[in-house]
Amino acid sequence: MNSLWKRILLNTTLKTKEPKNYSSYALAKAYRLFVITTRRHIKDFILIAIGILSASFGFKGFLLTNHFIDGGATGISLLISAITNIPLYLLIIGINIPFVILGYVVMGKQFAIKTALAIAGLSTCLALVTFPNVTNDNLLVAVFGGFFLGAGIGFAVRGGAVIDGTEVLAIYLSRKLGTTIGDFIIVINVLIFSAAAYFLGIEIALYSMITYLAASKTLDFIVEGIDEYIGVTIVSSYSEEIKKMIVNKMGRGVTVYSGKRGHGKRGESKDVDIIYTVITRLEINKLTTEIEKIESKAFVVMNSVKDIKGGMIKRRPLDH
Repeated sequence: MNSLWKRILLNTTLKTKEPKNYSSYALAKAYRLFVITTRRHIKDFILIAIGILSASFGFKGFLLTNHFIDGGATGISLLISAITNIPLYLLIIGINIPFVILGYVVMGKQFAIKTALAIAGLSTCLALVTFPNVTNDNLLVAVFGGFFLGAGIGFAVRGGAVIDGTEVLAIYLSRKLGTTIGDFIIVINVLIFSAAAYFLGIEIALYSMITYLAASKTLDFIVEGIDEYIGVTIVSSYSEEIKKMIVNKMGRGVTVYSGKRGHGKRGESKDVDIIYTVITRLEINKLTTEIEKIESKAFVVMNSVKDIKGGMIKRRPLDH
């Protein structure tokens, strides 16, 4: 490893400028961490850039010329812009500044820096980049404007930032007041769309609700991923057979917990191996059929899994 890389590692991964005699293993480990961190930052930058372009296209190609709005901070910016003719790029920055500061308190320094850069990038793109007005059809504007805006917010979230700070406020208030994040999101959006109905008219407010629904569904799709994963917990007296079936027939990995099962009026407990695996929704039917072949009375619990990393689930399953 040459001296340039050593200096970079000393100043970044190893967090020191003092020349110390680090072993080859320590330098190799630091180099690996440096590569992982750099790759992560590059990926985040690309995702945030895609998010900025998508959201800008949703704004200028669909929503702005038709005075449609969305929920959250972007909805507030669009509403004020429609009423006062203040440029949207200025409102995007001004309204989100408090959320960036709050993000620093709630989520940390790195999140706040990424969010500030993402919002500044969105504002710059809105100010300088020209997008064509795609259509004036109200339904198409509502659906596709929401789609591109939601995709933009989703890609930014994937990159570790937000371009709509409402959710940061909801997280903060939920921690302080002990209620759910969803409750605050609903209250905020009810106020926004009520104001839209008053200032812009009922029809535009109703179309704006379609925009919000399209944006939120697209956001969920981008953040949670294309595949829908299901976590399956299985309690059975034939745990060994079921484990082999999942590994050999399903081509999936398993995790086995040692536990106890209780049953009967006295609640007698019995030692049992508890199996946990993750499958896609398309494999549910096959798994339940194979389990029933082994034990029809096995206790099976299924839960939705938002996203996963590592393991065997994203590899191609065995063909049978």
